[in-house]
Amino acid sequence: MTAIDPGKDTPHPANASKRARGNIVIAAFYKFVRLSGCDEVRSRLLDFCKLQQLKGTILLASEGINGTVAGSSEAIAGLQEFLQTDERFAEIAFKLSYADETPFRRLYVRVRAEIVTLGLSDVDPLQLTGTRVAPEEWNTLLDDPETLAIDTRNQFEYEVGTFAGAISPQTDAFHEFPQFVRDRLDPQKHRKIAMFCTGGIRCEKASAYLLQQGFAAVYQLDGGILRYLEVTEPEQSRWDGECFVFDTRVSVDCDLNPGSYEQCFACRRPLSDAERQSDKYQPGLACPHCYDELTPEQRASFLERRRQVELAAQRDRDHVGADMSERKAEKQQQKASERQR
Repeated sequence: MTAIDPGKDTPHPANASKRARGNIVIAAFYKFVRLSGCDEVRSRLLDFCKLQQLKGTILLASEGINGTVAGSSEAIAGLQEFLQTDERFAEIAFKLSYADETPFRRLYVRVRAEIVTLGLSDVDPLQLTGTRVAPEEWNTLLDDPETLAIDTRNQFEYEVGTFAGAISPQTDAFHEFPQFVRDRLDPQKHRKIAMFCTGGIRCEKASAYLLQQGFAAVYQLDGGILRYLEVTEPEQSRWDGECFVFDTRVSVDCDLNPGSYEQCFACRRPLSDAERQSDKYQPGLACPHCYDELTPEQRASFLERRRQVELAAQRDRDHVGADMSERKAEKQQQKASERQR
């Protein structure tokens, strides 16, 4: 097992100097493949990841694998080698970023009905999917006046950052995407569509669905936003803002370093600097998105938790129920992450 070195699936050498490389490597990966024996694969993966002290989430389904994990450079390289010993995961690509601390607290390896939830059993990227466009060619596609660029992610992700000129489906979860297509797109009017998402996986299904609905020319950004930011120089980038990620970093900037957003404890929405200046932002309690929706019971519970945290900080020790509170919040975030992806 060797450490990750600059190469195909690591940051572009031209950009390496401007990136603050921390000791923790975060790897995002997926592959659509016919996958039988998911429980057995889960068992082997879980054992290996525990041995390597990796943390994060890996989802398995009959349609393939989808994961984001964090650990040492050696552990991430070892995981890629381990996966590739199974011919079904041959040539699986890892998209890498770096941080000083792991953005995950625990490890989850789970079997699900889908590795990304669209909710339509007849949409199969292995049979039909959009034309992949390399990040180096993406700007040219965006510049075509006939191109309609669609951000297939959710509205809160879109608000954190997107490509200039792209439209949002205004969804709260990916399974709402087909309704957006039915309501707002027309195969006769929208003849050239360019789609993108965080790592590429949602576009695999979204583009397959569009092709099924009769859209003639459907393109998808190969490797997603993360790969585009990885290989594109800032002066050539069409990306505007930061990129939301489903971990404690909340967002990454154009250099794939941890961004400026924080996350609301109550509703888990990403919060900008401006939103954190609002009178409705109360750390550990509420934010402008959920302040008016909290019940008195929830307010009391969150206020008590914040009080315990502050008391514990004064005494230089963990507050009572800290682990339980963190686990509850983490479970909420984990469920939201799997649903929204």
